[in-house]
Amino acid sequence: MKEKKNSLIFSLSIIGILYFIFGFITWLNSVLIPFLREACELSDSQAYLVTFAFYISYFVMALPSSWVLKKTGFAKGMAIGLIVMAIGSLVFIPAAKERNYVIFLIGLFLQGTGLALLQTAVNPYVTILGPIESAAKRMSIMGLFNKIAGMIGILWLSKVLFSDMTALSQHIQTLTGDARVSELNLLTQRIIPPYIGIAIGLFLLAIMVLLAKLPEVKTEDEDDYNQHTHKSRSIFSYSYMWLGVLTLFLYVGVEVIAIDTLGLYAVSQGIAKDIAPMLGTLSLIALTIGYILGIILVPKYISQSKTLTICSALGLAFAIAAITTQGVTSIVFIILLSFAHSLMWPGIWPLAIDKLGKHTPVASALLIMAIAGGAVMPLIYGAWATEIGNRQIPYLILIPCYLFIAFYSIKGHKIGKKITEKR
Repeated sequence: MKEKKNSLIFSLSIIGILYFIFGFITWLNSVLIPFLREACELSDSQAYLVTFAFYISYFVMALPSSWVLKKTGFAKGMAIGLIVMAIGSLVFIPAAKERNYVIFLIGLFLQGTGLALLQTAVNPYVTILGPIESAAKRMSIMGLFNKIAGMIGILWLSKVLFSDMTALSQHIQTLTGDARVSELNLLTQRIIPPYIGIAIGLFLLAIMVLLAKLPEVKTEDEDDYNQHTHKSRSIFSYSYMWLGVLTLFLYVGVEVIAIDTLGLYAVSQGIAKDIAPMLGTLSLIALTIGYILGIILVPKYISQSKTLTICSALGLAFAIAAITTQGVTSIVFIILLSFAHSLMWPGIWPLAIDKLGKHTPVASALLIMAIAGGAVMPLIYGAWATEIGNRQIPYLILIPCYLFIAFYSIKGHKIGKKITEKR
């Protein structure tokens, strides 16, 4: 028993490091968006192609990732994912030298591809390593690694890329022709050293994962109940799972909008360009506070579904407040949205894959595909903001999303599940 417990702790420690990498790479996008908008002279709608290129890879690669994991096993699959992410980071070198936005997007797509493979393995790994009732608690603990990494990454990359940005931006506006191009090229090349460092770190972590010899986890339930329950059922018959996929799509969309649009929105509300990209750190602090509350409260004092209901209600209230106020007050409410989002991921995921048995791997891949919400919804926000010349009104897109998440938390996660339990 003690040996089994030590093995569990060791496995979750390695997974915690991987969650750290998820957060570090993912939340750097909130800094890249305003930086590339400045360096490559983009509109808002063009700048949000950063999130599109990164998150659409989850949709494209989730099912292939599931196939890769079946062939390689979890550990080797994780290592492959880390290597692909490292290659994507190295693509930033030619992108910066050429100041070519398309090449940057290719690098971001490769980073997202590696993360899709990692997440397809890691999320069910965390869920299945213990009782389903406490899965949200384990995922909240993992989420702490993710958010702490995001804070570190945002502060670090902001310092590297945005030092003296306000003065430099004003200087660039006075230049024309070759002088302007030369200054923009120098600005873009600031991104090369940090991404070389990231690539080296990812390659080393891939080696560590291979040497760690993580245990393989069977995703099929092996007791007689589940063998009979799932023997003849198609995955298309699990309505609550499909509703969970849509819910996760909307949740990821609103979470990415709340953090990755914050820098440009803050500038539109009068915050200096040197300061605005760092505000994402406050959003991640809000997320972290929520995750800590989740660790304490779920499931001992409150169920996963009730937590999701409360979070969606808070998101709705904060979104309305952000849209109807101005300046720092509005920015604070955008930051508070991240507190509302904190327990949505660990709440939705276990509800969506509960009692799926042998269908768990495919369901996991479908849920990973739903991360494409982070690709689609910020792009809609950016297009809307560009069209009307206003970055506040497009936050209206958040409201129907919170309403649907609330529906799933109250009723949607039960649809089709009672049938499953009776058979």
